[in-house]
Amino acid sequence: MAKGDFTRSFAEWMRGRNGADDVARLSTWVALVFFLIGLLAANTVCEVIALALLVYSQWRMMSKNIAKRARENEAFMSALGPVRPWVVSPRAAWTESRSFKHLACPSCGQKVRVPRGKGTVRITCPKCHQKFDAKA
Repeated sequence: MAKGDFTRSFAEWMRGRNGADDVARLSTWVALVFFLIGLLAANTVCEVIALALLVYSQWRMMSKNIAKRARENEAFMSALGPVRPWVVSPRAAWTESRSFKHLACPSCGQKVRVPRGKGTVRITCPKCHQKFDAKA
């Protein structure tokens, strides 16, 4: 079987299935951590938890109920709150945290992103148009 045939067959088989969403990816990474802990500590419970998480992530990826999986994924991601960018894209979140500082407007609480290392800057809130000074 040629390489293109396998790729095409797999893509056709996956059509109509959920695929890897944020919850599946996170559970796979957590399973890997549990597996390594179980391996290093010779702990069977951690290895069983890792196996259960891997089975769960595979079940999510192979599910044909895409709408329900999408609702579950969105509910989970919104529950994460400020940790969400670190789960979605850790590299981008790291770059963002090194380049920008996030400040809250003292008037309305709106989060404002300002570049780091610029000293004291005058910020205008995009929501309430209040001006305030902060060290970036």
